[in-house]
Amino acid sequence: MQSGTGLVETIIVEVKDRERIGGAFLKSDAICCTPELSQDKSCKVGEVIIHKNLDNPEWPKRIQTFFEGTRQEAKMTPQNVEIQNTGMYYLYFMFCDPELKGTVIRGRTVWRNPEGYLPGKMVPMMTFYGIVALAYLVLGLMWFLRFVQFWKDIIQLHYHITAVIALGMCETALWYFEYANLNATGSRPMGITLWVVTISVVKKTLSRLLLLVVSMGYGVVKPTLGGVTSRVLLLDIFGASCCFLDSWFILWIFSALSKTLEKLQMRRSMVKLELYRKFTNSLAVFVLLSIGWIGYELYFNASDPLSELWQFAWIIPAFWTLLALSLLVVICVLWAPSSNPTRYAYAGDTADDFDEEAISLTSAVKVSGATEHVTGLSEDLEEDKRE
Repeated sequence: MQSGTGLVETIIVEVKDRERIGGAFLKSDAICCTPELSQDKSCKVGEVIIHKNLDNPEWPKRIQTFFEGTRQEAKMTPQNVEIQNTGMYYLYFMFCDPELKGTVIRGRTVWRNPEGYLPGKMVPMMTFYGIVALAYLVLGLMWFLRFVQFWKDIIQLHYHITAVIALGMCETALWYFEYANLNATGSRPMGITLWVVTISVVKKTLSRLLLLVVSMGYGVVKPTLGGVTSRVLLLDIFGASCCFLDSWFILWIFSALSKTLEKLQMRRSMVKLELYRKFTNSLAVFVLLSIGWIGYELYFNASDPLSELWQFAWIIPAFWTLLALSLLVVICVLWAPSSNPTRYAYAGDTADDFDEEAISLTSAVKVSGATEHVTGLSEDLEEDKRE
């Protein structure tokens, strides 16, 4: 019938003060106070050893909850803990009584920053997605104006790029609203979360598909993907969830690029060849950046297991979002709709750079009554080629 027959301690500690938990300052590896360690009255037997901060003696914070008599349940009194200093904090439930082994804790904790419920390391993500959503909006407006201006010269690839831009805009906007709602209410709305995850997966799938079909020369050296369409779709869908297929996907992209460049060199299509050289160089830079960033991520996670560098944690996922946006911008610039679509459009197996200039010039002259003049110009060009 003792008033306290078991003790569970709730301890809140800032990550930089984690060494204050345990007997390190007593030159001991023990977490719990023993009779030997209590002789100098630096700790109390049966309690977790805490070395108080002289500058802030109330921290690390300790809240004690006792079992009474033979009762197998103890109710903790609700506590409000005010934190004055910015930092990463951990909450632990600890006990030193071996008879409490197997204790189950039920309940919840609510953490709130002065600006809202978002954890400190997630706050920059809300601002980041807001800025990226605006960037997608600006890119979408510029692409739409270009699309409308040259709508008669639009090819199928332009519709694919439009879809990726629209999905990117929706994805980043939904992520922003998801973070904003979490910051305001402290909970994630299931509806928004499901939508943003679904759109993210669809956008990633279409982005991969766009990258692959561009690399394979779709619409440039071949009018369709032919018999590989089903393989492209299957690898693109399943590659999103498998690291091995992801690596294979990248290898396929560069293999396709190599074949496309080889075909363009054989046909002496210098305009298209220059276009694909720029794309290949840009893609190589992005791949090198990705490999370097993966190495940095591994180092960051290994060297910061307790999130001591929580202020910089948001940069890791933000990098991949920016990389995807940058690659999309490169594709939009290189394959932008124009009055001269022959620089990237398929012109037949026998077409070369000279043919493309002739076709471009012919398509540019659309004045009524000038048909004979254009035909004569084409014939002159053919004679120049033969000479």
